[in-house]
Amino acid sequence: MSQNRATVTPIDDRTAWDAAVEALGGHPLQLWGWGEVKAAHGWEVERLLVTDPAAELGAGSAATYGAAEVAYRSLPWPLRSLAYVSRGPVGDPEHAAEVLEAVAAHVKATRGSVALVVEPDWEAGSAGEARLTAAGFHRTDTTILIPRTLILDLTRSEDDLMAAMHRTTRANVRKNLRSDLEFRRIATEAELEKILSLYRDTAARAGFGIHSDDYYRDIWRFLGENSPIVAAFDGGEPIAFVWIARSGSTAFELYGGVSPAGQKARANYGVKWAAFTEMKADGCTRYDLNGLLNDGISDFKKQFAQHEDQLTGTWELPLSPLYPVYARAMPLARKVVTRARPAAKAALAGAVPAARRVAGGALPAARSVIARVRSRGSRPGE
Repeated sequence: MSQNRATVTPIDDRTAWDAAVEALGGHPLQLWGWGEVKAAHGWEVERLLVTDPAAELGAGSAATYGAAEVAYRSLPWPLRSLAYVSRGPVGDPEHAAEVLEAVAAHVKATRGSVALVVEPDWEAGSAGEARLTAAGFHRTDTTILIPRTLILDLTRSEDDLMAAMHRTTRANVRKNLRSDLEFRRIATEAELEKILSLYRDTAARAGFGIHSDDYYRDIWRFLGENSPIVAAFDGGEPIAFVWIARSGSTAFELYGGVSPAGQKARANYGVKWAAFTEMKADGCTRYDLNGLLNDGISDFKKQFAQHEDQLTGTWELPLSPLYPVYARAMPLARKVVTRARPAAKAALAGAVPAARRVAGGALPAARSVIARVRSRGSRPGE
């Protein structure tokens, strides 16, 4: 750990926080509104500004190193909580060690969390990785956001973006643009409800899990203009959509859906292009399609470019002597805290007595818990 003179200041004002995130080129998942969404659904959220009071910028103001919106998920006693920074910290990766050491010290002193987990918006191999290691973090394979992704450079011309697509994808987009389909952002709560219905139908057909409607309504409510939904309309009805979270520089794709009629019209191609061009017109310089796996949805995303991007991934810093209990006896916990499914929570709660025995040295009991948790847990949905 380096010698750190940084100061942590909790920020309670939305305007001040969002201004800091934008000034530092931050990700939309670090905006105030996203924290409000998480706070409404089982997390506690704290926004921390990290400054160097010794490096004054004038008028007595301190130089800003960075910032982190930290979300806390409660864990059973004695683990207390897990602290998580989604696509943060915000700021220059060169100062990541100072920022993260200061945030970790604050979290440990005020919350007693078992660990601090961060998933920075940095490319793999960036300077920030060395700073993470210097701050005591280690990489973990238990990811929340997928580091393998596809990020479009929106500073390129529309012709260049189009040229980078696969030939059939380009043809489908151009066919959509010549059609009678209307591509625009949704504007009313009535249209939002139609989007939610379309998303439920898409999830049922494709077999993936989704949140309750209230979760998505809260994204619309709390993020506001920072969460546009671009849709394809046929006769006034949405048949495909892309839902985005955006900051000044970054557009991050959250969700998407398409109806059978939209599939027939290939409207999912045109609406994706409309999302790219809308975000480019808004001034965003990058568009993150949010994760690539080995599945059909990822194959569809990969048609829009001829490259992939690899972000730095998930890093974890132990903050408690009970960290080995968390890391070894409860490998499911890091998944549970992101989704809070009842069955998984029950499995985690059942593991707590054994975890307490581990703290006293009864490791064999914890190993039996591992098998029970794994057998009862389920893979959480997005």
